[in-house]
Amino acid sequence: MTDIAASAQNEPHVPVMLDQVLDALVPHEGGIYVDGTFGNGGYTRGMLDAADDARVVAIDRDPNAIEAGQVLVDSASGRLSLVTGCFGDMDDLVPPVLRAWQAEAPDGIALDLGVSSMQLDQAERGFSFRNDGPLDMRMDAGSSDTPSAADVVNTYEPRDLAQIFKVLGEERQAKRIANAIVRRREDEPFTRTADLADLVSRVIGGKPQRIHPATRVFQALRIYVNDELGELARGLIAAEKLLAEGGRLAVVSFHSLEDRVVKRFFASRAGAVSNPSRHMPEAHSGPAPSFKLLTRKAQEPTEDEINRNPRARSAKLRSVERTGAPVHAVDASDAGMVALGLPRMMSGVLDAHAGTGGAS
Repeated sequence: MTDIAASAQNEPHVPVMLDQVLDALVPHEGGIYVDGTFGNGGYTRGMLDAADDARVVAIDRDPNAIEAGQVLVDSASGRLSLVTGCFGDMDDLVPPVLRAWQAEAPDGIALDLGVSSMQLDQAERGFSFRNDGPLDMRMDAGSSDTPSAADVVNTYEPRDLAQIFKVLGEERQAKRIANAIVRRREDEPFTRTADLADLVSRVIGGKPQRIHPATRVFQALRIYVNDELGELARGLIAAEKLLAEGGRLAVVSFHSLEDRVVKRFFASRAGAVSNPSRHMPEAHSGPAPSFKLLTRKAQEPTEDEINRNPRARSAKLRSVERTGAPVHAVDASDAGMVALGLPRMMSGVLDAHAGTGGAS
């Protein structure tokens, strides 16, 4: 057992679809790789162990993950650089490390989207409706520059709350829940996760469901507070800029909103457009494809993995390989972002609350 593998013995977070991600990236001796969502280091360990002398730049916005990751840095003998920041900024964060390593470009990038098991299991982070804690949900663990989930539910207008719940949580009873939150907060603000989860459960009511009644509302708040879809779009664009020709990008998503953004970005960069007739050759117009699809459809976890790790059940993996074509121009308008799968109606909510800081 290597020192790197040994450091994982008490690992609280099981990396999802690790074998498939490594199959997609094909780590090779001396390769340079980026783990854009370090978390507890599952993908990073896998890449370091998969190939001799492979080096990894790992990024995480959570200072707790960075602190805990120093053990892995020490065991990696100079093959791991751990960087604090958002993976959407990787085109700024990674190049300084590459220069220090006298390397030109990464050979592979992995992204594991959403909240980690480690964060869900820590009640004090405020991500979980099952474990009572402060209603926070910020990935960067209490940044005063970012509104917390409590700030959102206690100050936003009911129409904005309803949009967040409907669009980002796909919650059918978004308006009822938003109105109930506003009525309740007039008497007492929300400060705890269990308090909000209980209210949502009462509003939805009915027969027991397969998932907790508050699941979609908590998902929506987490995505909104951390700008997860915007971060994903920025990360995909940054990866296109960074990767070496022949380098690979593997993205694991956990819900339809994330997967839609990844699917549309990969399709647009690979020139995978629909044909008017299946009898006609594949049409292509516009810039030369900057990526080649490695699989036409998303890969899913095996039944064995789902049995071992139920949190993997909704995971989907999509992967592409960088071509030698130039980076595509980015349309940063609302229309351009919608074309990548970002919800159109969220722009009004974001604009209305631009510059809002957290109460911390």
